[in-house]
Amino acid sequence: EVQLVESGGGLQQAGGSLRLSCAASGFTFDDYAIGWFRQAPGKEREGVSCISSSDGMTYYADSVKGRFTISSDNAKNTVYLQMKSLTPEDTAVYYCAAVLLDPYGPLGVVVAACPDDNAMDYWGKGTLVTVSS
Repeated sequence: EVQLVESGGGLQQAGGSLRLSCAASGFTFDDYAIGWFRQAPGKEREGVSCISSSDGMTYYADSVKGRFTISSDNAKNTVYLQMKSLTPEDTAVYYCAAVLLDPYGPLGVVVAACPDDNAMDYWGKGTLVTVSS
Protein backbone atom coordinates (compact mmCIF):
# COMPACT_ATOMS: atom_id res chain seq x y z
CA GLU A 1 0.00 0.00 0.00
CA VAL A 2 1.35 3.40 -1.01
CA GLN A 3 1.57 5.86 1.82
CA LEU A 4 2.80 9.43 2.07
CA VAL A 5 2.68 10.71 5.61
CA GLU A 6 3.34 14.35 6.37
CA SER A 7 4.44 15.68 9.73
CA GLY A 8 5.93 18.82 11.23
CA GLY A 9 3.13 21.29 10.73
CA GLY A 10 1.96 23.59 13.47
CA LEU A 11 1.69 27.15 14.61
CA GLN A 12 4.61 29.49 14.09
CA GLN A 13 5.11 33.22 14.36
CA ALA A 14 6.01 35.29 11.34
CA GLY A 15 9.73 35.18 10.72
CA GLY A 16 10.03 31.74 12.26
CA SER A 17 10.89 28.37 10.79
CA LEU A 18 9.33 24.95 10.46
CA ARG A 19 10.49 21.71 8.93
CA LEU A 20 7.99 19.42 7.29
CA SER A 21 8.66 15.74 6.69
CA CYS A 22 7.12 13.38 4.17
CA ALA A 23 7.67 9.69 4.85
CA ALA A 24 7.02 7.52 1.80
CA SER A 25 6.35 3.80 1.63
CA GLY A 26 4.84 1.25 -0.71
CA PHE A 27 6.71 2.25 -3.86
CA THR A 28 10.26 2.48 -5.16
CA PHE A 29 11.37 5.83 -3.84
CA ASP A 30 14.13 6.42 -6.38
CA ASP A 31 11.65 6.08 -9.25
CA TYR A 32 9.65 9.09 -8.13
CA ALA A 33 9.87 12.80 -7.60
CA ILE A 34 8.34 14.02 -4.37
CA GLY A 35 6.65 17.35 -4.22
CA TRP A 36 5.06 19.67 -1.72
CA PHE A 37 1.84 21.48 -2.51
CA ARG A 38 -0.19 23.80 -0.36
CA GLN A 39 -3.72 25.03 -0.23
CA ALA A 40 -4.74 28.10 1.69
CA PRO A 41 -8.37 28.73 2.64
CA GLY A 42 -10.32 29.92 -0.37
CA LYS A 43 -7.39 29.45 -2.74
CA GLU A 44 -6.36 26.89 -5.29
CA ARG A 45 -3.72 24.32 -4.46
CA GLU A 46 -0.29 25.39 -5.63
CA GLY A 47 2.99 23.59 -6.15
CA VAL A 48 5.59 24.75 -3.64
CA SER A 49 8.64 22.58 -4.19
CA CYS A 50 9.70 19.25 -5.58
CA ILE A 51 12.74 17.01 -5.70
CA SER A 52 13.70 14.21 -8.03
CA SER A 53 14.71 11.42 -5.69
CA SER A 54 17.14 9.83 -8.12
CA ASP A 55 19.39 12.81 -8.77
CA GLY A 56 18.31 15.64 -6.50
CA MET A 57 16.99 18.06 -9.12
CA THR A 58 14.66 20.55 -7.51
CA TYR A 59 11.81 22.91 -8.25
CA TYR A 60 10.68 25.91 -6.21
CA ALA A 61 7.76 28.20 -6.71
CA ASP A 62 8.77 31.85 -6.99
CA SER A 63 6.89 32.62 -3.79
CA VAL A 64 9.20 30.42 -1.72
CA LYS A 65 12.56 30.70 -3.47
CA GLY A 66 15.28 31.66 -1.04
CA ARG A 67 13.13 30.80 1.98
CA PHE A 68 12.26 27.11 1.55
CA THR A 69 14.68 24.26 1.00
CA ILE A 70 13.70 20.77 -0.07
CA SER A 71 15.91 17.76 0.62
CA SER A 72 15.69 14.02 0.40
CA ASP A 73 17.01 11.24 2.59
CA ASN A 74 16.78 8.27 0.26
CA ALA A 75 17.91 5.86 2.98
CA LYS A 76 14.84 6.82 4.98
CA ASN A 77 12.50 7.34 1.99
CA THR A 78 11.77 10.75 3.44
CA VAL A 79 11.63 14.23 1.93
CA TYR A 80 11.95 17.35 4.02
CA LEU A 81 10.82 20.91 3.45
CA GLN A 82 12.71 23.41 5.57
CA MET A 83 10.73 26.62 5.71
CA LYS A 84 12.30 29.86 6.95
CA SER A 85 11.22 33.48 7.18
CA LEU A 86 7.61 32.37 7.34
CA THR A 87 4.87 34.88 6.67
CA PRO A 88 1.12 34.68 7.26
CA GLU A 89 0.79 34.10 3.50
CA ASP A 90 2.45 30.72 4.02
CA THR A 91 -0.52 29.58 6.10
CA ALA A 92 -2.02 26.56 4.38
CA VAL A 93 -2.46 22.83 4.45
CA TYR A 94 0.73 21.36 3.04
CA TYR A 95 0.47 18.15 1.07
CA CYS A 96 3.16 15.75 0.02
CA ALA A 97 2.76 14.10 -3.37
CA ALA A 98 4.67 11.72 -5.62
CA VAL A 99 4.99 11.51 -9.39
CA LEU A 100 6.68 8.76 -11.38
CA LEU A 101 9.83 9.99 -13.11
CA ASP A 102 9.08 7.98 -16.24
CA PRO A 103 8.30 9.36 -18.83
CA TYR A 104 9.38 12.82 -17.75
CA GLY A 105 12.99 12.17 -16.77
CA PRO A 106 14.71 14.06 -13.94
CA LEU A 107 14.74 17.45 -15.68
CA GLY A 108 11.33 17.08 -17.24
CA VAL A 109 9.68 16.15 -13.99
CA VAL A 110 10.80 19.26 -12.16
CA VAL A 111 9.92 21.49 -15.11
CA ALA A 112 6.64 20.00 -16.24
CA ALA A 113 5.22 17.80 -13.52
CA CYS A 114 6.26 19.36 -10.23
CA PRO A 115 4.20 22.55 -10.54
CA ASP A 116 1.11 20.61 -11.67
CA ASP A 117 -1.00 18.87 -9.05
CA ASN A 118 -2.83 17.01 -11.82
CA ALA A 119 0.42 15.23 -12.67
CA MET A 120 0.84 13.67 -9.23
CA ASP A 121 0.24 9.95 -8.79
CA TYR A 122 -0.05 9.74 -5.01
CA TRP A 123 -0.99 12.14 -2.21
CA GLY A 124 -0.63 12.42 1.50
CA LYS A 125 -3.39 13.70 3.74
CA GLY A 126 -1.71 16.99 4.54
CA THR A 127 -0.39 18.87 7.53
CA LEU A 128 -1.58 22.30 8.62
CA VAL A 129 0.87 25.18 8.86
CA THR A 130 -0.38 28.34 10.52
CA VAL A 131 1.77 31.46 10.63
CA SER A 132 0.66 34.22 12.93
CA SER A 133 1.54 37.87 12.40
